Amino acid sequence: MTADDTHGRLDDDDYPAYTTGRAADMIGTTQGFLRALGDARLITPLRSEGGHRRYSRYQLRIAARARELVDQGIPIEAACRIIVLEDQLEEAQRINAEHRRTVGSANSTAAA
Repeated sequence: MTADDTHGRLDDDDYPAYTTGRAADMIGTTQGFLRALGDARLITPLRSEGGHRRYSRYQLRIAARARELVDQGIPIEAACRIIVLEDQLEEAQRINAEHRRTVGSANSTAAA
């Protein structure tokens, strides 16, 4: 990958652009906290060719949400479960909205 290719991917939420140290600084936590989220399988950072963890912006948003919950006194394992459930709920709501649009469109066409 050339430097131009890498620069173009920085807008990609899934591009693993951030080292563990930078990621921790960005969300105001420790590198150990990020490793704990990996151990809990909430996020799985990609590895650089040298074996270093790299985080995407999407993963950092998840980690920041976990930090919010832990800061409220929720154990990390429970925080991870809450985030998974929130994500599942969001996906179900998206599917339901899409289904309603499809059914509404079909009903409008049938009525015409």
